[in-house]
Amino acid sequence: MSTFQPAGELSLAPRSGDNTDEPEEVGATGRPRRHVPEPPLVNGHGPAKVLAMCNQKGGVGKTTSTINLGAALTEYGRRVLLVDFDPQGALSVGLGVPAHQLEQTIYNVIIERAVGIKDVVIRTNVDNMDLLPSNIDLSAAEVQLVAEVGREQALERTLRPLLPEYDYVLIDCQPSLGLLTVNALAAADGVLIPLECEFFSLRGVALLIDTIEKVRERLNPNLDITGILATMFDPRTLHSKEVMARVVEAFGDTVFDSVINRTVRFPETTVAGAPITTWAPRSAGAKAYRALAREVLAR
Repeated sequence: MSTFQPAGELSLAPRSGDNTDEPEEVGATGRPRRHVPEPPLVNGHGPAKVLAMCNQKGGVGKTTSTINLGAALTEYGRRVLLVDFDPQGALSVGLGVPAHQLEQTIYNVIIERAVGIKDVVIRTNVDNMDLLPSNIDLSAAEVQLVAEVGREQALERTLRPLLPEYDYVLIDCQPSLGLLTVNALAAADGVLIPLECEFFSLRGVALLIDTIEKVRERLNPNLDITGILATMFDPRTLHSKEVMARVVEAFGDTVFDSVINRTVRFPETTVAGAPITTWAPRSAGAKAYRALAREVLAR
């Protein structure tokens, strides 16, 4: 496995004025927490940084992390666009949008030239967070794009007109390494990898990183790994701790200090169609995604 170092401002040095004789706080990753600077205020918006939430393994928290990271970023004054790029439409459903009833989705924007992207974007219940929805129609796009020239850049061309209006674009990828995921990687500035703290999740990461490296070499030389997010961590089990130790050993500082624990709150938010930052703003999950947002802003 390759080890990537994020280009960030995080520091392991003690904070100014700290008593260096005091023991440093050790987080769930098993290492001292790094100092994350206060996010700077913004006077305007754009151009957006595009992050692909990617892991070919399903059920690792990609959609949950996309929704909640996006909502947390808005709390720091950022304008966010969420892109549902999974034919299952889980991101749209998780925000209370009846995806199967939509007449126009991201599929129509990519395949039909007459459909403008601004006609498809939906405002969510979270201020400053919009959604580019999807449904099962998107599954046909993978077949239809095969014969197209520049098929790997279809999403990048689609998103380009919106980049000046947002600070972050978060793409929720489908659980595969097919053409849709390659499109997301080709359009992204960085990849955020949610990784379940479970042994079998580790096995697929090498394949994902190999795909990222190929996309960087052939399609998108600016693509980098923004960070690896440990999800579904259970501090009570030895297995979770062992997997966490392996992840940190393999990927070092690329692993975010923020860790998402298992909690019943996340299924509740899906039913409610709202992010945890508004559904249960004082919960541990909400605090974890706010901490993640600060780390993302610092990188």
